[in-house]
Amino acid sequence: MDDIPAPHQAVLDEVGPRLRRLRGRRKLTLAALSETTGISKSTLSRLESGQRRPSLELLLPLAAAYRVPLDDLVGAPEVGDPRVRLAPRSLPGGGTVVPLSRGPGPLQAYKMIVPDRGSEPDLRTHEGYEWLYVLHGRLRLVLADHDLTLEAGEAAEFDTRLPHWFGGADGRPAEILSLFGRQGERMHVRARPHA
Repeated sequence: MDDIPAPHQAVLDEVGPRLRRLRGRRKLTLAALSETTGISKSTLSRLESGQRRPSLELLLPLAAAYRVPLDDLVGAPEVGDPRVRLAPRSLPGGGTVVPLSRGPGPLQAYKMIVPDRGSEPDLRTHEGYEWLYVLHGRLRLVLADHDLTLEAGEAAEFDTRLPHWFGGADGRPAEILSLFGRQGERMHVRARPHA
């Protein structure tokens, strides 16, 4: 290969096997991947076997097809910045949610500003398990037959298959942290009792 430093060449040499393993885990054929990406089967095969050098032109459509960051395809080393980039989103019915976790995983963390949504709760159910912690304000939580008001510093956890609803209390928004497990993963909270 050209004048590529040895550490960079080692990273490039791992791209093909990494792509082959990823395609195998996704149970995709070269033909299906070719159809999705627009890259010919022969080019994909040569890329996976190391006979073709990876390029952005080839890796970008593969990253999009596999729905992974480009860094995952090339095995880029950590750059040492552990910060999570916060991108707030608006909630239906008002309020804001800021994802605190990176990428997919069994547990997701969110910071939310939840408005007072009125006195008539619209209870919902879905798969998962949720843990809420009130950072600021007061949160009204309706959980099945329970109608609770949580103060700053209080937490609640519940199976989201139970009918539930929450919103700010007293006409004001509440600021909360939420940990949510899609598959019903439970959070294990340990706290010292108040003195």
